Amino acid sequence: MLALDFMRQALVAAVLVGIAAPMIGVFLVQRQMSLIGDGIGHVALAGVAAGFLTGTMPLVTALIAAVAAGAAVEFIRLRGRTGGDLALAVMFYGGIALGVVLMALSPTGTPANLTAYLFGSLLTTSSGDLVLFAVLAALVMGVTWVLRPRFFAVAQDEEYSRASGLPVTALNVLLSVLTAVTVVVSMRIIGLLLISALMILPNATGQLLGRSFAATIRWAVAIGVFCALVGVTTSFYAGTPSGATIVLVAIVCFLVTAAVGGLRARVVRAQHERAERHLHEHGPACGHPAVPHGDHVDYLHDGHRHAAHADHWDEHADHADHTHVDEGVHR
Repeated sequence: MLALDFMRQALVAAVLVGIAAPMIGVFLVQRQMSLIGDGIGHVALAGVAAGFLTGTMPLVTALIAAVAAGAAVEFIRLRGRTGGDLALAVMFYGGIALGVVLMALSPTGTPANLTAYLFGSLLTTSSGDLVLFAVLAALVMGVTWVLRPRFFAVAQDEEYSRASGLPVTALNVLLSVLTAVTVVVSMRIIGLLLISALMILPNATGQLLGRSFAATIRWAVAIGVFCALVGVTTSFYAGTPSGATIVLVAIVCFLVTAAVGGLRARVVRAQHERAERHLHEHGPACGHPAVPHGDHVDYLHDGHRHAAHADHWDEHADHADHTHVDEGVHR
């Protein structure tokens, strides 16, 4: 696979997408605007079709259309009477309809071109595209990383952020523009119809693994890169579309993480219940060895470590492991 130029380019592009998409997606999830990537993607399709119709580079026209759509939707959401969900719906259907019509009118546009941009195609990633992808992805990652505290504050509470002096409207518009750029960067690998999945699914998995917002971002980016690389590699050997394969890998990662987390929670609850039913009251004169553990003392009893907590006894996994089995306690 690595002996082929287009596959090496596709893998590099996949890494760029795997980093940029989750970094933007985490703030979209916080703002409950997970579908904005879909809406912008459909308008970007109209930009692609306009490029074919006018003989212009489709990536450039797609970028212009996507950025304009992202800014317009944000202004409609913030200032207009139309709700954000309705504005997204208008952009969603109008963009894809215009794209299909313009592609049909273009002398160089074909159904194959349409499919490649909608669902991604490894064969369409050229060295020139890769350079443009790298520049745009670096811009997205750099701006997002520098402004992440402000994006987080606005996503959590717009009114408090505005009262604190933050330029909320400008930050929201900038986030929409960065989302549009990410959509354009991703459309050759993931496809315009599926890019939102790579923005959202790694973050959903990261929320299950991370214990803080920063940790969630780190997990989301790591999972995004993993899914992109595994998906591209699998699609090459299996002969499947790259975008759909990447999304399926992301779904599997989420389902496996959720299943393992649920199983672990059941084990924790079972151990906790056994500890709560423990009738022996430990203390300095109980005869069981006392083991200092952080800011409290554990008592060894029947191969288990017991520690007083509120009105019950918590149990540690064993006397050789200092990991507490009660979620949220003694971390």
